[in-house]
Amino acid sequence: MRKVIILLLITLFAVLLSACGDTDNEADSSNGDNTNDKTFKIGAIPDQDVSDLNRRFNDFATYLSEQTGLNVEYVPSQDYAALVTAFNRGEIQLGWFGGLTGVQARSQVEGAEAIAQRPSDKEFHSVFIKQAGLEVESLKELKGKSFTFGSESSTSGHLMPRHFLTEAGINPEKDFASEPNYSGSHDATYQLVEAGSFETGALNELVWQSAVEEGKVDTDKVDVFYTTPAYYDYNWTINNVNDNFGEGTKQKVQDALLNMGEDQKDILELFHTDQFIETNNENYKAIEDVAKSLGIIK
Repeated sequence: MRKVIILLLITLFAVLLSACGDTDNEADSSNGDNTNDKTFKIGAIPDQDVSDLNRRFNDFATYLSEQTGLNVEYVPSQDYAALVTAFNRGEIQLGWFGGLTGVQARSQVEGAEAIAQRPSDKEFHSVFIKQAGLEVESLKELKGKSFTFGSESSTSGHLMPRHFLTEAGINPEKDFASEPNYSGSHDATYQLVEAGSFETGALNELVWQSAVEEGKVDTDKVDVFYTTPAYYDYNWTINNVNDNFGEGTKQKVQDALLNMGEDQKDILELFHTDQFIETNNENYKAIEDVAKSLGIIK
């Protein structure tokens, strides 16, 4: 009888010890700093067709995950402002911004940095388009015509076109046939002009060129009549990631961007480039100044 009691006590002690071990392991797992379990989220301004954006950024997310060891996920944004808000809240760690939205995002997050851009983003342009046959050859001749911008938060579809219109003496709120329209995206802009909904409009030069090359726009119905001077535009801006994902994370992400080459040709082509190059916040100071002069940001 005594032996039975001893065996029962030993068995009970072993069970209790095992349970304590499991509890400790669970606590270690829940309280540990395993950054591999965290999701590194990327976002982008929705400036083009949703299916095109999904393909571009899902492919890029896969590449970035392979290069950095991070669990990377692309999170679509409903509009430009939603991406800026998500970045401000820390819900997005890396964003593909336009010049204006990048300035807005970085102004709200201390330490946020523009870390990469395409070579073309150093000398970016907007194009002004018109219905074919419409007698418009200069910005001044847009007076009295119907007009559509892209998104209100777009650099190449609104901010810079408005800036150059103002320089040409055109007040968009007073001088067009009616108040200017905001299409929401670059491809929607050329589609509206092509369809005859608006006589004229302005959009991203690269989107226009791509649409022409891919036969997405009928150049017998709509054509370019003016290309703006150059300015800085799109960029990858990164949030404060080292604290949450480990020291050196920002550098790893930037290195992955700058090291993209021939092996990533298919992804780079979706960005209309053959590489990314280094950039910094100061490059977008002129964009900030234009936005403040037009009252778009304070």
